[in-house]
Amino acid sequence: MNVDSQTMAAVIKRLRRAQGQIGGVITMIEEGRDCADVVTQLAAASRALDRAGFKIIATGLEQCARNGDGTADTDRARLEKLFLSLA
Repeated sequence: MNVDSQTMAAVIKRLRRAQGQIGGVITMIEEGRDCADVVTQLAAASRALDRAGFKIIATGLEQCARNGDGTADTDRARLEKLFLSLA
């Protein structure tokens, strides 16, 4: 996928944030931290991953569609499948 470097930098930043949050969740579990704190941190990591995925799809829809067989119905179905994979 060819997405501009500024967009990819934002996506990578979100993914690195999620990576740190997931590491934090693992540490919290290992330390026996409060369940509510663990769930809060896990939810934050999940949101960061979702936002990264939505950013990629939002900026790459046209290219994703072009990689299909060129028919509108097939492209629409492909885009819907990509979008729903994040839902």
